[in-house]
Formats: sequence, C-alpha cells, structure tokens
Amino acid sequence: MSVTTPRLSGLRSVPARRKAGGGASRHLLAVPALGWWALLFIAPLILLIIYSFGQLDIITFQFKLDWTLENYSRLGNSLYLSTIGRSLLLALSATVGCLVLGFPVAYFMSRQAPGFQRILILSILLPFWASFVIRTYAWIDVLGDHGPIADLLRSAGLIHGNLGLDYTPAAIAIGMTATYMPLMILPLFVALERVPDSLLQAASDLGASNARTMRRVVLPLAKPGIYAGCLLVGIPATGEYVIPAILGGGKTLMFGNVIGEQFQNTGDYPFGAALATSFMAALTVFLVFVRRRQVASEVQI
Repeated sequence: MSVTTPRLSGLRSVPARRKAGGGASRHLLAVPALGWWALLFIAPLILLIIYSFGQLDIITFQFKLDWTLENYSRLGNSLYLSTIGRSLLLALSATVGCLVLGFPVAYFMSRQAPGFQRILILSILLPFWASFVIRTYAWIDVLGDHGPIADLLRSAGLIHGNLGLDYTPAAIAIGMTATYMPLMILPLFVALERVPDSLLQAASDLGASNARTMRRVVLPLAKPGIYAGCLLVGIPATGEYVIPAILGGGKTLMFGNVIGEQFQNTGDYPFGAALATSFMAALTVFLVFVRRRQVASEVQI
C-alpha cells in the first residue's frame, strides 16, 4: 500500500501571499496620516517658498509673483544681520545655561531609585501643565525691581538700588533658560540612566577620581543626550517669539519677532516668507551637521 505525500508548494505560498497582502494593507493605513501631513505641512511650506520669490506693490499692496531674489538680497541689511546675531547669542546662552544647570539635575535623577525617579520626572514636567504665556508673564514679577530676587539681593547687601533686569536681553535669556530647562533635563536623564553603576564603580576601583570619572566615562556616554537636549533647546530658542515680546517689552527683537512683524504689521508677506525660508534652510543645514557629528560620536563609543 503506497502513501502519497501531498504537495506543499501551494500551501507554502499561501502565507507569502497573506504577508504580501498584509504589507499592502499596512501601507494603506498610512495614507490618511500622509495626506494630513502633506496638507498641513508640505503645502504651506511650498506656498511659503513661492511667496518668498514674489514682490509686494507698496501702493496697491497686491502680491505679484515675479520670481525675483530681491527679498533674499535684503537679508544682508545690517539691521537683520544684527538681529540674527542677537538671536544666535541669546539662543546659545539659553542652551549653555540649560546644559550647565540641567546636567547635575539629570545626573542626580539617574542615580536614584525607580520610584523616586518617577516623582522627580513628574516634578520636571509640572511646569508644562501651566500655560506657557502665563509662566512667561510671571517672570516679569520675578525679575522686577520689587520682585523676590531683587529683595533677596538687597537683604544680602549685594545690591542697593534696582536690579535692572526689566525688559533686557538678560531677562530674555533667563526666561528662555527656565522655560526650556525640562527639554534639556529629560534627554540627559535618558542617556545618563543607561550608564551602569558597575562602570562607575570600576572606574573608582582603578583609581579614577570623581572628576576624572565624570570626564572620561560619564560625559562620553552622555553625548547622545547632550546632542538631543541642545537641539531641543537651541532650535526653538533661536526662533523664539513670545518670550522676547513679553520679557523684552518689544525693545529686544529676535529673528522670530522680525518675521512676525513682516506678516502681522508691515504686511510684506514676500519678505517675511524669505526670512522664514532662510531661517528654516539654515536650521536644516545645522541639523544635518549635528546629526552627522552625533552618529560619528556614537560609532566611536
């Protein structure tokens, strides 16, 4: 009696066909999200770039698409160059301030027990529960001549007059540092938490001091968090609009304020579009450069 073995070729092809069909279905699920992304992000971006090559008739205030580079040539004006330099300087100061103040906090959090870490993370996220505008206005009273900082310095005998921080670039830098601090602490915490205690103990057993361990062990392993935190703070700080408008009192303009001025008050949409397009292009180049440096540092590690 002979037993015939069924052919399995057809059966084996069924899962393959199902897998191919499932892959197509998964791609179809992304279509609505891609549609919204194209409608709400790509289309406005293309419209902004097109506007940057147009001109505004100063008499009729009508937009004309002349495909001219005149709007970009106006970026060489000393007024706008000084604004760009001021924006970069304030953003850099806020980023460095967040890194210097946030690193010890993140390192302390990373060495705590998991339960206490959750409490600390919650305390870091608590400021986001309040309105961004309200928190910014609160700094006017904090940094004012009759605020708690001024009163504390007077009681300590460090100052005898006014604090002098009202509506100054220093007030803007302090406000941005305080506002963006959580965006620096959280990436640093994620990177530092991955540093095992056994590695720090091994460095100590080999005779490394705390400073040397921090410099040779902790900082190289924390580079991904440092890069991520600096990007999360530096990019929005460079184009900040609300904080300079409130804490600067309109006296200290940053690049975001200049762009908003062109759209809201001046009505020069083509030049405002050129400013915004140039700003995004510069940030894109900077992001690519930082990403390559980050990848190179991770490979070395």
